[in-house]
Amino acid sequence: MEILAFGVTADEKPLLEQAFAGTHEVRCLEVFLEEDTAPIAAGYEIVSSSVNADLSGRVLRVLAAGGTKMIAQRSTGFNNIDLDEAQRLGMSISRVSAYSPHSVAEFAWTLALAVNRRIVRASTRTRDFDFRLNGLMGRDFHGRTVGVLGTGKIGEAFTRIAHGFGMRLLGWDVVQNPACLELGMTYVDKDELLASSDLISLHVPLLESTRRILDADALRRMRDDAILVNSSRGGLIDTEALVDELRAGRFTGVGLDVYEAEAGVFFVDKSLDTVEDDTLARLVTFPNVLVTSHQAYYTTDAVGEIIATTVANVADHLAGRRSENTLVPPQ
Repeated sequence: MEILAFGVTADEKPLLEQAFAGTHEVRCLEVFLEEDTAPIAAGYEIVSSSVNADLSGRVLRVLAAGGTKMIAQRSTGFNNIDLDEAQRLGMSISRVSAYSPHSVAEFAWTLALAVNRRIVRASTRTRDFDFRLNGLMGRDFHGRTVGVLGTGKIGEAFTRIAHGFGMRLLGWDVVQNPACLELGMTYVDKDELLASSDLISLHVPLLESTRRILDADALRRMRDDAILVNSSRGGLIDTEALVDELRAGRFTGVGLDVYEAEAGVFFVDKSLDTVEDDTLARLVTFPNVLVTSHQAYYTTDAVGEIIATTVANVADHLAGRRSENTLVPPQ
């Protein structure tokens, strides 16, 4: 069987082809799965999608009309999928429920360290042979307070690194993680965490209950000199409210690997286009803001695990099995 995979990067393609070798052929496309590209999948029983795919009801109906019976999404998040419509259409849907938490946790710390120590500004200067230190002063993380919103596997990995820095650990979650408690974490309510933390990192999933968990009111509760990092989902932050706070001169630094309206922008070369998103255009102009393009997961280790799970999900579909990765079971 030939599988059609959308949104495949040049780095990912050989790993995907090697993983399916000997069982199925895989056709890899760089384009993302959305309404205009969905007709390409006509005749393919199994389609694999990337994190920014549009799997709304309209797209699913196009896929089903073309004979697609299974979608294997190569990501953890699934807020982009109309699961009810998929079930009505009799389509099987799977995701990757877990992969290396260290990839995201380490990248979150990369963002935190980069904005704290002004790495981007320093690198830009030295390329011009400007070796002055003015404006590059950071601060020690040792002895300061970190607030971790969401202490699941990734939040725990982030916390272990914070513990290594010698930081005071505050956490917020619906369920306390025993491993984080052993590291010395104190669980507090969200308002206390926001008001007390020098560094805040987001590691919660995007649900209706967490959407814009950092709204205008929450952002105002943060310390003026705080550092904010988001490597989870862009929808966790009210970006326009964040821009307002930055315009007012607040926050030492902000590191964002995700963006509220990233669909159709991230993973695409827009360098020759007119930027239509005024909020994003304003956001990247602040000297204390670092935006990356949803790359926290992008290590050989994590991508390898994602692909291995995708291969297993396809095998489960063909065998009529379900697993912890199954969102809509085979019918």
